[in-house]
Amino acid sequence: MSGGAARDRGDETQKMAVMNAWLDGVCAELGVDRSVLDANTTGLLALINHVAHGPSRPGAPVTAFLVGLAAASTSTDPAEQAQAAAERIAAVERLVAAWDPAASAPAD
Repeated sequence: MSGGAARDRGDETQKMAVMNAWLDGVCAELGVDRSVLDANTTGLLALINHVAHGPSRPGAPVTAFLVGLAAASTSTDPAEQAQAAAERIAAVERLVAAWDPAASAPAD
């Protein structure tokens, strides 16, 4: 393995450690059960990536907010919120997959 590949993996590990430390603080500040986030982090990051590289780059974080808002409104139970978030992520992923850029293009 090249030194660059090892360095990239180290940089990614460091980025994830910083992200997790940040998210621990945000969850504590907002009173959000970290298990809800942990259950959906991979799905949320994938969704944000798909939205950013599909329908709308600036719409990606707002889409993630909407998923979280919808999931949080379902229950106060962290397990139910985690499941609701996963279901909403899947629903929005289906929207992204079906998104037709021609249908949303402004008329000439």
